[in-house]
Order: sequence, then C-alpha cells, then structure tokens
Amino acid sequence: MPLYNYRALNQAGRKVTGQLHANNETDLYQRLKQINLELVSSAEDKGRKGLAQLFQSGIKNRELVQTCLHLQQLSAAGVSLMEGLADVRDSTEHRRLRDLMAEVFEDVSQGQALSDAFARHPRVFGTVFQSLVAAGEQSGNMTESFTQLVKHLKWMDEINTKIKKATRYPMVMLFVMFGLFLFMMLFVVPQVVEFLKSSGQTLPMITVALIATSQFVQNYWWVVLGVPIVTFFAAKIMARTSEKVAYRLDFYILRIPVFGKLIRKISLSRFAHFFATMFQSGVPILDCIETARKVVGNRCLGRSLESVRSGVQNGNPLSVGLRNTGEFPSLVVRLVRIGEESGNLGETLDNVTDFYDRDINEGIDTLISMIEPALTLFAGAMMAWIVIAVIGPIYDSLSKLGG
Repeated sequence: MPLYNYRALNQAGRKVTGQLHANNETDLYQRLKQINLELVSSAEDKGRKGLAQLFQSGIKNRELVQTCLHLQQLSAAGVSLMEGLADVRDSTEHRRLRDLMAEVFEDVSQGQALSDAFARHPRVFGTVFQSLVAAGEQSGNMTESFTQLVKHLKWMDEINTKIKKATRYPMVMLFVMFGLFLFMMLFVVPQVVEFLKSSGQTLPMITVALIATSQFVQNYWWVVLGVPIVTFFAAKIMARTSEKVAYRLDFYILRIPVFGKLIRKISLSRFAHFFATMFQSGVPILDCIETARKVVGNRCLGRSLESVRSGVQNGNPLSVGLRNTGEFPSLVVRLVRIGEESGNLGETLDNVTDFYDRDINEGIDTLISMIEPALTLFAGAMMAWIVIAVIGPIYDSLSKLGG
C-alpha cells in the first residue's frame, strides 16, 4: 500500500501535515475524513530515507504511555475496542502517532488482530508491546494488558533516564579533560619550550618528556583526535558484521571495573522487568525468556539466557537455570525459587526488578562519586607535570645567574 504525504485542514481550519498509507488518493481522502481532516493536497512518498526517516519514527515513550493509559481507561469502562481506537486516533496531538493510530484503526476494522496491526509498525510498537497485546487478546482481558503496557513504558522511561545519567556526565568530563590536555600541549607548553631552549642548559628528563609529548601532539594532532573516533566506529562496524566480535566486545565490557558492573545490573534489570511484565500478562514462560533475552542488550548475557531457556524447556526450574549461568546474584536466585515454590512467581519477579532498580541507583551514584576525584586527579597530575617540568629548569637558570 503506497505511503502518501498529505496536507489537510482540521475542524478548526488549521493546516495539518502528515503521512498515511492508502490505496490511492480517493482512499486517502476517505481515511482522512474518518479522522475529521479535509484533504488539501497529497503526493506519494517514493521512499523515506536519511534524517526524515529518523524524525518520523521519533515517538517518545510518554506519548505511548498516554495512548495506552487512554485505551486502558476506555477498556475498563466497557468501551469497545473500535470505539477506543477511534477515540485515541482523534484525540492525540502527535502527528506521527495520529497517522499510525489511523492505520491501526483501519487494519483492525478490516479484521486484523490488534497485535498484528501494531506489528506492522515494529519501530514504534516493539516486540514486548506486541506480545502483551497478543496475550490480552488470548486471555480476553485487554484492560490488564494495557495496564501492564503503561507500567512497562513508564519503567522504560525511568531506566533510560538512569542510563543517560550514568553515561552523559562521564562523557562530558572526559571531553573536558581531553580538551584541556590538547590546549596545554598545543598552546601553553610550546610557549614555555621556546624560553627553555633559549637558555641553552641541559634539560632534565621530565622536561624532555614534556617537550616530546607536546611536539608529538603538534605534529600528529590528527592522530590523537582520529584514533579514538576511528576505533569507536570500527568496533561498531565489526560488531554489526561479526557475531563473534560482538560477543567478545560484550564479554570484555562486562569486565570493565565499576562501569562493567553497572552495565551488568542494567542488563539484568531489563531481563527481570521484561520477564515479569510478560509473565504477569499471561505470556508462556518460554516466550517470556526468549523476548527478554532479545532485549537484555548484551550478547554475553543473552547467550547465558539461551541456556536458561533450554533448561526450562527440558523441565528444569527457572531458578536452577538462573543459578547455573553464574550471572545472577544468589539473592535473586533465592527469590525466584521462593516464587516458584509458592506459586507466586509474578510478584516475586517484581521484587527482583525492584532489587535491581535500587542496585542501579546505587551503582550510578558510586560511578559518579568515583569519576569526579579520578578526573580531578588526572587534571592535577597533568598540571603538576607541566609545572615541575618548567619550574625546575627556570629555577636552575636563575640559580646560575645568581651564582
């Protein structure tokens, strides 16, 4: 079905632009009529590429939370699914989401399942979203599915905020330190070097090392700047093209002091949350493990969870599989075992998620508290190196003049 770019007028007479799939312009006109828009002009989109495609898929979690909350409240009030979808479609202010909900409404009205309609837009409605909706369709309890979706999306917002907090501050501080290093080596040290060379005296090793470092940075600044960038992108490209390289990178990332432990906690928190959310929505346990494995975000942990799934498939308890991986703390394994024995695994998994969430907060605070003195120490050591390397020869020169 072709994709059309359109310009239309809403009921207030304001111009509205967007994109919508339709069989032809007549079909597009009818589809826009259903969402109270009057078609002004349209053109078939021959291909969404580049930045436009990225911007068009930029629907924030908060918009999806509002959509699911709206559907949950309407479902709880006994409103039919079609009426609920129409209400959400007509009330949302986000242009892209409005167009998507119009397509979802059209697909469902033609007989498709709601989960299949959402599955046509995987970049916005991901695997977990589709699985929870499908579970609600199978159980006949869509209200509970939408409730779990709201809970899931809010948690995703919180965990993304935590990840940004854990990564942005260290990156900014490293950038500042790197900039300070370049400034000193490119502009400050060369000025001092000219004075030291003019004195004609024999320079100590620490001063010679400073001059050599400064000259290297001046002559090969493009190497100093380029190597980290090239290394970063080369690693990303190799990880995308080679599963073996990607696995080794993820393996070593988990073993970086402090930072690796935090990444492990975030990945395991994702697993526990996705598993708990889907399990409580009625998704079969093997599907829960498989979906959670895909979103854990680390291939090393993902491979461990494959063995968990195989063990459960062969009849072993989930707690035994988690224990055998060696990746989960003993406290988490005990909680899962208690949940299995008591028949209340869903609530226990929520407690596991809470455990990891608290652990992540503590890990982020620890990381930041360690980075600040470490970077301060680096800056102090660099300044001390420059001062000692410069002041020593200057003091010797003044001593000889005095003598």
